[in-house]
Amino acid sequence: MHQQVWRTLAAGTAVAAGGAAYATWIEPRLFALRRVEVPCLPAGTRPLRVLHLSDLHLVPRQRMKRDWVAGLAALLPDLVISTGDNLAAMDAVPAVLETYDALLDVPGVFVLGSNDYYGPTAKNPLRYFDDSHTKVGIGGERDDDALNPRRLPTQDLIDGLSSRGWRDLTNARTRLSVAQVPLEFVGVDDPHLDYDDYPTVSAPAAPDAALTIGVTHAPYQRILDAMTADGARLIFAGHTHGGQLQVPGYGALVTNCDLETGRASGLSRWWPGAGSRPSSQAPADAAWLHVSAGLGSNPYTPFRFACRPEATLLTLRAAA
Repeated sequence: MHQQVWRTLAAGTAVAAGGAAYATWIEPRLFALRRVEVPCLPAGTRPLRVLHLSDLHLVPRQRMKRDWVAGLAALLPDLVISTGDNLAAMDAVPAVLETYDALLDVPGVFVLGSNDYYGPTAKNPLRYFDDSHTKVGIGGERDDDALNPRRLPTQDLIDGLSSRGWRDLTNARTRLSVAQVPLEFVGVDDPHLDYDDYPTVSAPAAPDAALTIGVTHAPYQRILDAMTADGARLIFAGHTHGGQLQVPGYGALVTNCDLETGRASGLSRWWPGAGSRPSSQAPADAAWLHVSAGLGSNPYTPFRFACRPEATLLTLRAAA
């Protein structure tokens, strides 16, 4: 009897150890390209191919990740949208710019995330199951970041991306013609740090633009509501890592913000006041929301399970 118990315990331990090894060493390197179609353009508008990148969390030594992302230029997107958290080390900016090099020849827009401002720190993963990780600290930063002296070279990142033509959407609104399709963009600084200042860029969607696109790092409901109330019909976000650890058959357990877990990654619908209501209840004029599960993670929590690191190629087409 005791021998059977020990065998069961040993088997369980082996399975747990194997799962932990897979989540730490294998799945974080199983990069996936998602392809999505979004019917959001006016009738008669040519389709646009948009590459959505997020949460690179790059350490320069991550050669496999760098090569995979650099190879995405072969997709020939019309537009690149980066929703932040590019850095995971003080010396990562040159590696990020080298990784994006060919993509920087493509029209692009970007916003910043908390890990474009502050270096990664060790955190208790259990804090993601309550609201303690969302408390605001001194100077507006979340408490982990307020205590973190490792301020990253943010301006070097901004200058490097902007010098190649990508538009900085840090609390900004801009226009861009992409493949002769007039687009309007509105973006905010990272809502997870309470750096967003949407009222300064709030305005009705431009009537002469084919589409108004909202861009944010963290998909907090206050930002999604404000953007869609102004007429944005497509919003891009990251930050959630898709939950990072998903339960097969169930999905994400957390989002690291006030977005519900059912929208932790992928394409869904959003409208002012959507809250926890499912996309099936969306009104006809609801916006499309795309949340990327991202390409990396905090180096102190380098695991993923049932949630592969990803980039997404979205084909925007005319609505039916």
